[in-house]
Order: sequence, then structure tokens, then C-alpha cells
Amino acid sequence: MTVSNTTTSLEQALNSAAESLRSKMDANEYKNYLLGTVFYKYLSDNMLYNVLELMSDKPNGTLEEAQKIYEDEDNADHAELVKELRLSLGYIIEPAYTYNSILSEVNNHSFQVNQLGDAFNKLERSNSYFEGLFEDYDLYSKRLGSTPQKKTDTIAEVLQAIGKIELVKTPGDSLGDAYEYLISQFASESGKKAGEFYTPQQVSELLTRLTLVGKDYSTGMTVYDPAMGSGSLLLNFKKYVTPPDRITYYGQEINTSTYNMAKMNMILHHIEQANRHLRNGDTLDEDWPAEEPNNFDAVVMNPPYSLKWSANKGFLDDPRFAPYGVLPPKSKADYAFLLHGYYHLKHSGVMSIVLPHGVLFRGNAEGKIRQKLLENGAIDAIIGLPANLFYSTGIPTVILVLKKDKHDRNVMFIDASKGFEKVKTQNRLREEDINRILSTYTARQDVEKYAHLTKFDEIKENDFNLNIPRYLDTFEEEPPVDVQKLAADMANITKEEEKLTAEIKQSLDELVGVDSEAQKTLEQLKDILQ
Repeated sequence: MTVSNTTTSLEQALNSAAESLRSKMDANEYKNYLLGTVFYKYLSDNMLYNVLELMSDKPNGTLEEAQKIYEDEDNADHAELVKELRLSLGYIIEPAYTYNSILSEVNNHSFQVNQLGDAFNKLERSNSYFEGLFEDYDLYSKRLGSTPQKKTDTIAEVLQAIGKIELVKTPGDSLGDAYEYLISQFASESGKKAGEFYTPQQVSELLTRLTLVGKDYSTGMTVYDPAMGSGSLLLNFKKYVTPPDRITYYGQEINTSTYNMAKMNMILHHIEQANRHLRNGDTLDEDWPAEEPNNFDAVVMNPPYSLKWSANKGFLDDPRFAPYGVLPPKSKADYAFLLHGYYHLKHSGVMSIVLPHGVLFRGNAEGKIRQKLLENGAIDAIIGLPANLFYSTGIPTVILVLKKDKHDRNVMFIDASKGFEKVKTQNRLREEDINRILSTYTARQDVEKYAHLTKFDEIKENDFNLNIPRYLDTFEEEPPVDVQKLAADMANITKEEEKLTAEIKQSLDELVGVDSEAQKTLEQLKDILQ
């Protein structure tokens, strides 16, 4: 079976498992149950397969065989086995609480939801990394059913559906890819709430690849997303950097539920614990990371747009904002996110961030910050994206690419707003659109009605306003109208209209009203057609 086929079958199985919840609650709620169940099964099955490797002469045996070995506490080597599992995996799940054991209880109709709750609690206590990971998995929610038995039945359905899926012995990143698919499906169904945790895959790909243009990170790299959501944007680097196991990921997320999703996502993509540094916190309120390493090869971000923030005067002494002399306004934190990310960029690194168009032309404090960035040569490119790319908003957005080691102050403008395909109600970047943006950005040459390499003096003449139409004329003239053809078409329409009117009049002449009132209405219709 190929990796793509494996991923597809996993996606189908996961989607099937979701059906038992879709009728009971919206996607923003049921994602917690599905993602949590997948994650717990993965950890449990992974541990049991390790039991087989350590204790069996049949390392490719079944989960049932592994369960029997693991349950044999009278075995002289059991204590050593538990010690080895804890050391190698960083967690332990007791025999009675493995997914395999709980599923047996489900199948023989003795399962109670508190068993799963106990299993989650014990896992969370086994490793601080798992602390609070299942707090959104509400086993007693009324949404699951109106009675305790109905709640139990709903959870049992989910456990059975996920129980049929092989999660550990899948090729490459197929499990991680299937998990990403699941997250994208939740985003599609969640609407505006999706903005809290998901950046569409095509936009993530573009943001990632923009930071890698002309770079060689074969000896290793660090990447940082200060508003990481579910971690999908960070994980894109694994697809484009060789070798992928030399990437160290740093991410921060203010929403605890979303932060937990990112932690699960990292593990299911097989990111080693030493290579993932994630934090649940407010990126703007308290700078992180504050210790080495605190500067990164790549910074990528799709922060919440025009978010309110404190803009406390004390931030003027914060090294992230101090060089600009002013703070972004309280009503719009767009530049606060940008400056935070830029501060954490290595001198040789590249940053890409998605923001609303207002950052290109708004004045006052934002105008002063923008001018300072341009004078320092920080802004390398402005890329206008199509509208309606995101689940959370339909507004058009822009990508700003920033660097610290530029040798000029020129800015590459690209208007990519017309390059997309429409999929249902969303617009989506195609691979050809992404490749065109990247090749144009790399070449840094003018392309008629698409790209313009703008000199600093030209930007200065425009008072540091970066609104794309000031530098790129994308106006397309309407094709000339064939007046003779238009007149002929109008004449044909008139003839057709006269013919239809005559036919209707003839039909009305053949009708007789059943009473005086109906006859009167009939005569009125005839008068209208005269």
C-alpha cells in the first residue's frame, strides 16, 4: 500500500468515526472527542507494540498478543518492562487502561465512561507534557446524550470506530497527514472559529517555502511560530527541509485547547521531544522565548487580524518595540505581532507573516513603524493574496516577507490576488499559483500586471504607503464591443419577443372565463399584450 493510499484510507476511517458525533454537536466541539480519541489510541497502541519488541519472539504480533504479555504482572521481567517503557516512551498506561482493554469492555457491553476518564487522568499524571491534554474531552456533556447510558453509547461508538484503525504501523507521515486532514475538515465545518487553530494548507506551504528560498539548512534549523494554532504551519517545514529530523520547532499559543491540539499534532508527526518547544501563553504580553536560543532561522505567522491588545506604555522599553519609538494602537495588534516575530529573527533568517491590507497604508503609529522598517531595509516583499482563502474571514490579505541582512531597501511587490481556484464556498491557491509566486519572488524582476521591484526612493515619494495599486497597474481593459453584432442580437431578441407575444395572445383569445370575474381578468391580460 502506498503512503498516499494509506493516508486516504485513514482519512476515510476517521471521517466515518466522526459521523457518530456530527448529528449531536458542531465541529468545534466534536473535534475534541475525535482528536483526543485518536491520540490516546496512538499512545496506547505504540506502547503495546513496544511491549512486543521488548518481550516477545514475535515482534510483529497483534495488539491482543501484546496486551496478554503486558497484563502478566507475575512475569519476573514485568517491573523491568514498565521501567524500560517509561524510560523510552516518557509515559506509561496501565494494563487496565490501554485502548485495547477499554475497547474489550465496550465490545462486551461493560464499558462505563468513568473508565475512560480515569485512563486520561492517569496518562496526564504520567508525564507533565500530557498535563491538561484531555480537559476538553467532556465525558459528561449533555451533547453526548440526555441520559448516562446514551452518553456511554455515544462514546462507545467513537471508541469502536477509531478502534478499527491501525494508527502506529503506517508508512512515513501518513498518520500525521490524516490528522492534518481531520483538522482541516473541522476548520471547514467550524467557520469563523476555525481561525483560532487552522491556516489553510496551501497558505501554510507558501509561507514556509518563502522563508526557504536560497537557504540550505541541511545541518539543521530552528523555526518559530508565535501564534501557532494547531501547529500545522510549523510542521510544513518537515516537508521541505532535508533532513527533516534536524528541525527544532518553537511555538506559542494563547488558547489552551488549541495549544493541546498542537502538542498532539507534533507527537503524531513523530517530532522528537527534544525538537519541540511549545508554550501556552500570550505572545504579546510576555516575550518568549527569553533565553537562548531566542532567534530563529525562520519565523512564520498567521496571527489573529486586528486584535485588540493592551499597548501599555511599559512596552516602549521592551526590546521588541523600543527601536520604533511608538507602539501599535490598542485597537490593532497587527504590527505588534510583526515586530515580535521580527525581533526573534536571526540576522540571516527570513520571516513571512499574513496580515490584512490595512498594515500597508494605515497612518499614525503604524505609519511610523512601517517607515522605520522600510528605512532599515527590513521589508523584502509584499504579496497580495486572493480574497476568501481563510475559513475565518473573507477579506483579502497580504504576506509580508522580512529580512535583517538585506543589502538594499527595495521591495518586491507581487499581486497574486487573481491566481486561485474556487472550491465550494472557498478560494484556494493552486500549486501553479504558489510556484508562480515563488519563482517571481526569487527572480525579483518586473512582470507586467503581476510584479514590480520597487526602489526605496519610489516608496519614499509615496510617503511610505505600501498599498499595492500604487506600484502595480493591474487594470485590464474590457474587450471592445462589436456594435454591429450587438444591434443584430437586439433585433433578433425583438423578433423573438414579438413572436412569443403573438402566440400568447392567440392562446388567450381561445380562452373563456368561467364567471364574470375570471372573464374580466382575462380581458385585462389581453389589454396588457396590446
